[in-house]
Amino acid sequence: MRRVYIVNRSPHDFSRAERFGRLVYLSDGSINRFSVSHMARLFKEALVDSEPSDYLVLCSLNVMNAVASGVFAAKHKRLNLLLYKRGDYEERNIVL
Repeated sequence: MRRVYIVNRSPHDFSRAERFGRLVYLSDGSINRFSVSHMARLFKEALVDSEPSDYLVLCSLNVMNAVASGVFAAKHKRLNLLLYKRGDYEERNIVL
């Protein structure tokens, strides 16, 4: 089953993204926006079992989204995004 990696757990209801796969959170709680090396290590570890068909949900700090996208793209040579729009998620894919 595909996985949907969510950059950070927040009060937002991510349940609509479950139709794309099992929800997995890359982080939980506050992270210092300047600790990008920490983010990279955290996300690399959390994405170790990810597959090229999995998705990434962008949320939280912009820098966290950038680092998570970079880790996913470096590993899979592609980026599968789920973008929140009007109460639901839309899929966008980029093959690098």
